[in-house]
Amino acid sequence: MEEIPILGLGTWKAVAGEVTEAVKVAIDVGYRHVDCAYVYHNENEVGVGVQSKIKEGVVRRENLFIVSKELMTPSVLEPTGQDLWSSVHRLGALQLWCTCHKKPLVKAACTRSLKALKLDYLDLYLMHWPMGFKSGEADLPMDHNGMIIPSNTDFLDTWEAMENLVAAGLVRAIGVSNFNHEQLERILNKPNLRFKPVTNQIECHPYLTQKNLISFCQSRNVSVTAYLPLGGCSGGMHLMEDPTIQTIAQKHRKSAAQILIRFQIQRNVRVIPKSVNPKQILENFQESASSF
Repeated sequence: MEEIPILGLGTWKAVAGEVTEAVKVAIDVGYRHVDCAYVYHNENEVGVGVQSKIKEGVVRRENLFIVSKELMTPSVLEPTGQDLWSSVHRLGALQLWCTCHKKPLVKAACTRSLKALKLDYLDLYLMHWPMGFKSGEADLPMDHNGMIIPSNTDFLDTWEAMENLVAAGLVRAIGVSNFNHEQLERILNKPNLRFKPVTNQIECHPYLTQKNLISFCQSRNVSVTAYLPLGGCSGGMHLMEDPTIQTIAQKHRKSAAQILIRFQIQRNVRVIPKSVNPKQILENFQESASSF
């Protein structure tokens, strides 16, 4: 498998209309790694942006690295009345969505993403969470108490179905998201493992450094991809406004976002900052190619 580019464009919460243009701008300035997911509900728009640049001759499909995620979700969230999506995001990002963990549903979920993105294959397909939700039409199936309804599917069974996607040529590689070291170890030690996870995509930034988990992943030759690299709050202070980050940024004549991206790159962590602002998209990309 081609190595995952160190910097990618995140598309979570990028709305229709904005995300297509963001993808176009990103490809124009040099991004070749785009991260998306079924549950973001914008894969069609991402696909429009990608296909537009391929047709223009700006980039060839084989030079892009497109990542999507299987439809899966955490099994316990706060009750109704709280921001469920914020709860999900605090637990991690979304890929193969949680309602599609049953073996027969995995291929259909992947095919749905491919159709939306207008692609023949994905470079990387991730299991979004290490636990599943009850299958059905709802992204977040809930009981009468407002609690997520879990499924009883073991993620090792889901992994076997994802391995079949590689064998079928629908995806080039597979990985996980929001897995702790014990969950990742279960996959790595699985009998008759055909394809190992190539990455673990996790929330990571200076307020949540994930030092031990990153060390474990890298010791097992599993790369780490940081989502929400610019996010996070501590004591009411947003990371981008943190005085330490601001001081470092001023010292090196960089933006706060560039400092936070550099924080990941220096640890050999892939990073997928989300932006729909052309200036910020360019600044973020420039940081991936610069040195202090």
